[in-house]
Amino acid sequence: MKKTFLILTISLSLFALNIYAQCGGTATKTTNPTSIGIVIYSNDIETVWNAIRFANFSKNQGDTVVIFLLGKGVELDNLVKSDKNIKEQADAFLESGGIILGCGTCLQSRNNNDPKVCKLSSMKDLYDLVRKSKIVITF
Repeated sequence: MKKTFLILTISLSLFALNIYAQCGGTATKTTNPTSIGIVIYSNDIETVWNAIRFANFSKNQGDTVVIFLLGKGVELDNLVKSDKNIKEQADAFLESGGIILGCGTCLQSRNNNDPKVCKLSSMKDLYDLVRKSKIVITF
């Protein structure tokens, strides 16, 4: 009986250790910086604020982050004028070397041919962001 209990205990311990290892768990896990592409296609103040906050957090972790504004997301230019929190986050992102690209077609459809927060860009830039980023997240 003791032998069966001992074998069962060892087996369960090894099984649990295997599951833990497969989930990426280690005692001293460190992460390497990565490249993150963030696509913002919303003009919702809270959504945009959280997206840029996440971009700033990621940059502070050492990651390379590029933001692409698409659709309603190109309205970030107007949001930084009307919302202090978004302006602070966008300024911090740009000051830390972050890049914000804006869909040229979307900007032109909103009569914004001279954006202040983002760089006038194209679908090719969005394509490059997706291809070069290890992680792409949308807001």
